[in-house]
Order: sequence, then structure tokens, then C-alpha cells
Amino acid sequence: MTALEVMPLWLALPIAVLLVTGSTLTFLGALGLLRLKTFYERIHAPTLGTSWGTAAILLSSLLSWGWLQDRVILHEIVIGLFVMITTPVTLMVLGAAALKRDRDEAGQKHPQDVGPSDKAVG
Repeated sequence: MTALEVMPLWLALPIAVLLVTGSTLTFLGALGLLRLKTFYERIHAPTLGTSWGTAAILLSSLLSWGWLQDRVILHEIVIGLFVMITTPVTLMVLGAAALKRDRDEAGQKHPQDVGPSDKAVG
């Protein structure tokens, strides 16, 4: 008999729900990356799976291994924190770079390049 076979039902159910939720969110993020048409739509979809999907999967792993080893698994907490911090930052940097590229190609001025004399009065 393994340790997973003796895991109580009150713990196995939340672990299963978190795994299914995280896997579903990650799948939806990957599906959105494939199906959405523009770059700006595409950068949003994977962040859903990366941030909340990974968080749910890591939380389920934390619960199950915490139960099996009777201790908190620190590396899973660190992984979760880094993923939750770096994903939105990456999204903002990619979005800003794409917006700058698009404005440069269209010949538009950037908001930081517009001086007081360039603004409309009134």
C-alpha cells in the first residue's frame, strides 16, 4: 500500500480540483495562443495559463507532497512566486515593445516624444 492510497478523501478532492483547474487554465491559455489572431490578443491568453494555471498546479502539488512528507516544500513556493512575478512583467515588456514597433512603422509619435507645443490647445 502506497502513501497516496491512504490519503484522506478530504485532502484528495481539493488536490484533484486544483489539478483539473490548473490544467484547464493552462490548456485554455495554449488554445488562445493558437486561435487568437493579433499579437495583442495572443500575449494575453498564455498569461492566464502561466499565472493562475501554474499556481493551481503548484498548490495541488504543495498540498499532496506536504501531506506525504509532513513538511512544507519550499522550492514549490519559490517557483510559484517567481512565475507570478515574472509573467505580468514579461507581458508588459512584450506589449510595450510591440506597441513601439507598430507606432514606428506607422510613423506616429510616441507619447513621451510629444512636447508642450505639439499638444492641442483647448
